[in-house]
Amino acid sequence: MARPSRGVTTKAKHKRVLEQAKGYYGRRKSTIRVAKQAVDRAQQYAYRDRKARKRNFRSLWIQRINAGAREHGMTYGNFMHGLKLAEIEIDRKVLSDLAIREPEAFKALVDEAQAALDKKAA
Repeated sequence: MARPSRGVTTKAKHKRVLEQAKGYYGRRKSTIRVAKQAVDRAQQYAYRDRKARKRNFRSLWIQRINAGAREHGMTYGNFMHGLKLAEIEIDRKVLSDLAIREPEAFKALVDEAQAALDKKAA
């Protein structure tokens, strides 16, 4: 009687892990035990950093808007409050892009925000 062939599932699992470890340095790319640890850790970092990327970009946009607003004598907080009072709803991504690429359009928004703040104060 013929012996059953084994290891089909295990070989497929190993192959999948080693394909994910392609490009790693040393034994991390070729030895299944080390490669599995490296791939697991890489996936943990990837999952965590997908969340962190959103925070990082929001922080970058706020810094850019703040720099643009300060060029026109306003702080970030006052600028955003003025936009809200003026009922201008533009997200931070677009505002930071305007501050960099379209300074005259950003200046118009700063003027609108300042006008709304002055109107509230009066």
